[in-house]
Amino acid sequence: MPARPHSWRLRLGRYSQTDQVYLITAVTHQRQPFFADWRAGRLLVHQLRKAQNAGWADSLAWVVMPDHFHWLMQLKDRELSSVMHRIKCQTANKVNGYLRRSGQFWHRGFHDRAIRDEGDRLPAARYIIANPLRAGLVTRVQDYPLWDCIWLDRREY
Repeated sequence: MPARPHSWRLRLGRYSQTDQVYLITAVTHQRQPFFADWRAGRLLVHQLRKAQNAGWADSLAWVVMPDHFHWLMQLKDRELSSVMHRIKCQTANKVNGYLRRSGQFWHRGFHDRAIRDEGDRLPAARYIIANPLRAGLVTRVQDYPLWDCIWLDRREY
């Protein structure tokens, strides 16, 4: 998939607000399926958990797909761009090392959408964790190894 010529505009007007819930999407460079190996995906999950443990964001839901991830998070003590920069840099270093590769790992930038209505959080989480179903990777969400959600029990799916 060619790079979108104006994707840099996603950063214009980005505003970080403490305690705001955001739906984040980040895509690998040229949609390469680096996370098709679930162990590589766990390296990204580890970075999401580090961000939470550091008090930068609270993870509400996430899914790691072969070539991208979605993260529903509540921003805490950092700028959104700073949190994403750290997660993407650390993940690129770890996964590149694990896969014994070098070069660009992530597509430049990321997409974010503020979730302002509290009633939209659970539907957003359900959308996130249903990604493997929509992509045809599994027939039951609980069979997919790279997702979590604070509201949903894995046995429900």
